Amino acid sequence: MVARDWECRIWTTDEAVHFLRHCHHADPDMADLFEFLIGTGLRKGEALGLHWDDVHLSERVLYVRCTLSAIDNNRLVITPPKTRSSKNWVAISPRVASDLRRRARSTDRTHSDPGDPFAGLVFCRPDGRPLRPHSVLDRLRQLSDEAGVPRVTVHDLRHLAATLTIAAGVPLTVVSKTLRHSTLSTTANIYSHLTQQAAREAVDTIERTLTRAEQRADRQARQKQLRSPRDHIQRLREALHRLRSPAPPFFCTTANQRQTGLATTVRPPALQRREKPPSRKQENGLRPASKLVGTTGFEPATP
Repeated sequence: MVARDWECRIWTTDEAVHFLRHCHHADPDMADLFEFLIGTGLRKGEALGLHWDDVHLSERVLYVRCTLSAIDNNRLVITPPKTRSSKNWVAISPRVASDLRRRARSTDRTHSDPGDPFAGLVFCRPDGRPLRPHSVLDRLRQLSDEAGVPRVTVHDLRHLAATLTIAAGVPLTVVSKTLRHSTLSTTANIYSHLTQQAAREAVDTIERTLTRAEQRADRQARQKQLRSPRDHIQRLREALHRLRSPAPPFFCTTANQRQTGLATTVRPPALQRREKPPSRKQENGLRPASKLVGTTGFEPATP
């Protein structure tokens, strides 16, 4: 399907809220209709052709099976929905359900009569007859001028519902099901200006995620580089403390006990000098000869 070149003026959220508040004071019946169109995204004919029999407030759903059309802007008829996918269930928000309950209490809820296709309409005139689509458009423009918001068409309220959901981050597949488009490409083509913005936000999200991951990795790398000198200094301090602490001998029974007192410098024990045995000297100053000489076995000591 080729994208259509349509120009429409979509209200902002503030403009929509201001308009609805004005409608609830100026024309409560039409306010319920406009609340319903914005809250569900139904087409104008689907909302005007909705019957009470197709509304299930307890389950907060409704079933679209009829649409109101004007032939030659004169004769009103009830026909099937626009497409096969249009005939489907639609969820109701608590806000819309509250408006429908209030409307059900204030109006005469007559069930649909097979002989009268206009019997039991949810949105109708005080006498129960259907609202003309052109009359709804005229009233919308009049209330818009009174509220001081730009003029829009009734179908633009459906676009407003789609815009609010897409801008809120609702997946396009869900939006397409809510609007009951025949294909997902139909939704993408009609709201391409919104999907382009969503696509930019998606790639921006990817960039932010990668950037945060890179920054986190850089911080961890810097912390690791700064941690190494501190660990080296700590190891030097521990080695210096071990050198200053006295090391008990291996045979000492208190080697495994905790040492107290100030650390002292350990010095190796002094070498013990081994004294030579005294020479065997005689009192007469003679010493035994290294070899026997004569018969005495002594030789004069060398002076």
